[in-house]
Amino acid sequence: MPVVDVDTHVDEPDEAWATMDGPAARFRPITVTPPEGTAAPGFGAAASRWWLVDGRLRQRMIRDDESTGTTLESRELLDVSVRLEHMDRSGVDIHVIYPTFFLQYITGNPEAEVALAKSYCQYLARKCSESKGRLRWVAVLPFLDMDASVKLLRWAKDHGACGVFKKGIEHRKRASDPYFFPIYEEANALGLPICVHTGFGNPPDGPVIGHGDGITGVPVMDAFHALVLYNIPQKFPGLRFGFLEAGSTWLPYVIDRLTAEKQRRHWVRRFELGSELFRSNRFFIAIDPIEDISHVLTLGTEDHLMIGSDYTHFDTSAQPDALRQVHQWVEQGRISETIARKILEDNPSAFYGF
Repeated sequence: MPVVDVDTHVDEPDEAWATMDGPAARFRPITVTPPEGTAAPGFGAAASRWWLVDGRLRQRMIRDDESTGTTLESRELLDVSVRLEHMDRSGVDIHVIYPTFFLQYITGNPEAEVALAKSYCQYLARKCSESKGRLRWVAVLPFLDMDASVKLLRWAKDHGACGVFKKGIEHRKRASDPYFFPIYEEANALGLPICVHTGFGNPPDGPVIGHGDGITGVPVMDAFHALVLYNIPQKFPGLRFGFLEAGSTWLPYVIDRLTAEKQRRHWVRRFELGSELFRSNRFFIAIDPIEDISHVLTLGTEDHLMIGSDYTHFDTSAQPDALRQVHQWVEQGRISETIARKILEDNPSAFYGF
């Protein structure tokens, strides 16, 4: 099976919005840069560039080759061959690509969200088609318009998408909210997993730009909790759920909270825990190289762990050598070759359906 980096990114270029024409053109993101020598208060030079979209500023990070271990051509998919060459040097067969732009709240305007999501998906589909299957992409949907989301999801499946991007909490709705059921139902029918990725989906209550330096994985943890608590996987048999860019050592805490909920409110809580938790819910977890892999494996996760590098980014989740770390765990005697193969190959292939 192929070696899969389950969580990489694209830094969207202006070209990603090229298909936003006609009425949609008014929602096309515009790059805004402060005058030279000035920067937005509280932000360094790397964060002194912004997208202006639907009347709001959204951060457009300036990344450099040294801090990310990448190049502009590979980060923005301006030259697919450059990214493939980097993958070859890293011993990686497949990159699964997530957005950067959509990791934050963008707009409360359904028309704008539809236009942005469609243009993004078209760009990723076109670029990934040049890679002969080595670059795979996860569909971004306009959740403010469920009919448009279902339609775009079908198009995305037909054009190579391997999953559905979802933030843990969006528009103040938990992952268990019936509002999302049309997407879950369609993804289940199409054989695509729901990919719960770190990000901030709630509209700001004030003029705050960006999300600061908080613990970014909290919405992902909440999604895990909500999906189990309300038996959502059982409503959609066969639907797979992944939890990405939040690590895994939060699992004991969330499982403990679910255990307490079940014990203290057993007359209303019908979900199951125990050693089959991950298998019965079809849950997959992207681990972080800094974590205690030996402990995580005691939770019954052997067939459900994956790993990603956060390629193109350079925040606390980024680890360019993440996949090599798995081989180091083998050398250190922390895991077996069999488990390493599962993390790098078998489990991601099962999750994404390769």
